[in-house]
Amino acid sequence: MELEQIQAPVNNQLLADYWSKDTAIHTFFDYAYNNEAFVARAAYLKNRHYRTKELAHIIRDYMQPFGISTQTENHLQQLERGALVVVGGQQAGLLTGPLYSVHKAISVILLANEKRTQLSTDVVPMFWIAGEDHDIEEINHTYTIVDAQVKKRGYSERSKFKTMASTTAFNQEALTQVIKTTFKDFGETEYTESLLESVLVHASESTTFTDFFSRLMNDLFENHGLLMLDATFAPFRDYEKAYFTALIECNEEIAHQVVAQEQKLADAGYAKPIEATQNNANLFYVKEGERFLLERKEQHFKNVSAHVNFTKDELLKLANDNPQALSNNVVTRPLMQEMTIPVLAFVGGPGELAYWATLKPAFHALQLQMPIFAPRLNITLVTRQVQALLKETELTVAEALANKVEQKLADYIEQIRDDESEQFIETMQHQLQTQYEQFEMQLKGRYQLNGLLEKNMDYHKRQFDYLQAKIEQQNIEQHAVAIRQYNTVTAHLNPNKGYQERVYSPYVYLNEHGKTLIDELLALPMGISNQHKVVYL
Repeated sequence: MELEQIQAPVNNQLLADYWSKDTAIHTFFDYAYNNEAFVARAAYLKNRHYRTKELAHIIRDYMQPFGISTQTENHLQQLERGALVVVGGQQAGLLTGPLYSVHKAISVILLANEKRTQLSTDVVPMFWIAGEDHDIEEINHTYTIVDAQVKKRGYSERSKFKTMASTTAFNQEALTQVIKTTFKDFGETEYTESLLESVLVHASESTTFTDFFSRLMNDLFENHGLLMLDATFAPFRDYEKAYFTALIECNEEIAHQVVAQEQKLADAGYAKPIEATQNNANLFYVKEGERFLLERKEQHFKNVSAHVNFTKDELLKLANDNPQALSNNVVTRPLMQEMTIPVLAFVGGPGELAYWATLKPAFHALQLQMPIFAPRLNITLVTRQVQALLKETELTVAEALANKVEQKLADYIEQIRDDESEQFIETMQHQLQTQYEQFEMQLKGRYQLNGLLEKNMDYHKRQFDYLQAKIEQQNIEQHAVAIRQYNTVTAHLNPNKGYQERVYSPYVYLNEHGKTLIDELLALPMGISNQHKVVYL
């Protein structure tokens, strides 16, 4: 396994500016991303009180059914004693979802290890599972590569309701079927049988998407002590009572500040990632597993679809008596993390960076600081097959990431064109056209054919076009192996004209490289930076 670090194309200007020293985006955060910021943030956290002993107990209870490794237990004990935390998170995707979920976890672990050394204090890695998310259509599928093309494989069952991932029970038969179909697409390797068996066992022990996700992630990162917590876990909801109260008490101010900050972000030349509104309570009401966004009107919190209308006092009582009936949104989730966890840094992707850029005054409204935002690692995995194809096609990974394979393929197809046959057909067509023109002159004034000659010529032209298309088709078929090489490179490195990490599950590469893939990736000399990591397997 070898590591190469390259400058990938800039696909997100906000992220590019975040890595630059003198850009306006830094005014939207409390900390820059540098060593001095980590020292200052650690000092700030040491002067605040967090219920870490209780939090560690909750995390242990959540993870117990999945198995707690020795390293995980070490981190839990450190958290009990007040360790700082590097946090990242994602919703619970099928087969862990796209690779960036695993890349976030890798980023969290590497950053925690780095800062543990730098700060000479305990720092533990934690993955916040957004089990409260209800867009099941976003997480119920995965992708494979079939015949050098990207193939979508989805869980077939559909729910009539928009229930949360943590409360959506799945059909075991349907889940087993999509897992087996997906692994069949992967192809047989020396690792396939044991890997498939392991995944199917985890699936059989699971009842929801979040449950399945947690078991797989715990299995992949057992050697590295990644702490995990589902946001919907009932004991954690009870732990959050006082913090929901704070969000309700400061609700109007939070909404006002986010709207104003988002406008400032737009005025600075960036988009509005949230489209926040003054009346958005930024809290969901949970009813029978479904989430309903509350709107604040005249000191009432309402949702027409859920048939609820709470006064502020009623909502405060609900937070205290039944916190499981409340859920955070994209605005309040970071605030809740900050109140419940001693967050040294939050690891996120470009989309999360944009959301967080709107939240600084919301943190301040609650007398909080924003934690350091750490952009997650961007990683592209290159299998041995793809390495060989890159050499054969004289392409680089950088060219593939820049979406240049398509042009290279077009150039190749142009190069293999049968110009001689095309020229011969053009000559035949020109000769026939000339003969038709001569024939028309000879018949002029003697017959009324009403465009018959023109129609007849059009028929011949279509036959010439058909002949040319058939020649081109057979010519391409004769070069199918070479063309497939280009398509395979694209499918692996630039699927759907995007990064590999946004499409494929890690099991595509675990099947190729073995379960040690995660351990080997974490052993590479990688750190969070603006460089794209290319890993040759």
